[in-house]
Amino acid sequence: MKEIEQLRPEEIEKRSFAIIAEELKCRGIELPEEEALITKRVIHTSADFDYVNTLTYSDHAVQIAKDLILQGADIVTDTNMALAGINKKMLARYGGEVHCYMADEMVAKIAKERGITRAAVSMEMAAKRTKPVIFAIGNAPTALIRLYEMIQDRTYTPAFIIGVPVGFVNVEPAKELILKTDVPYIINRGRKGGSNVAAAICNAIIYELGRD
Repeated sequence: MKEIEQLRPEEIEKRSFAIIAEELKCRGIELPEEEALITKRVIHTSADFDYVNTLTYSDHAVQIAKDLILQGADIVTDTNMALAGINKKMLARYGGEVHCYMADEMVAKIAKERGITRAAVSMEMAAKRTKPVIFAIGNAPTALIRLYEMIQDRTYTPAFIIGVPVGFVNVEPAKELILKTDVPYIINRGRKGGSNVAAAICNAIIYELGRD
């Protein structure tokens, strides 16, 4: 049984990342430099090293996401949990805001009338924003499917997609659809993901800007 480590609150995260680095080294894993802090933060959030193999990045994805935030892009999530988890104060330094339309009464009304999910309608609402949008999807594969449909119809092109919904129904096919597009992305292949992972990826990118 491991002994309890006596750490100050501000030291806990630093120690966690040190442990992650040690374990990656022991496993013989060297992450690409651009992606390392994002992948490590997802591992830190989930305690799951499988993300080393399943997190998939389009070319220059991290730099593109950082540039978008520097230009004041907004983030749209598919859950209030992700909305709560993203560091809105730091994002605001660059002129960005975080939005979630899932609790919007109009979204609920339209979804019921059309017989589709609120997540799908939320993507349509987000598409009306005039600013570039980074989508952080951690729960609803139907959100990714609707984004893909709009991309294919050429009615809307997202600036960036973080696609990490968790679950069993349509989750894997929805992620694979985004991989077929030309939109920059960070996608977690397979069933794993979640709102906490979506928020962690957003925060990792925002925190990286603070280090640059």
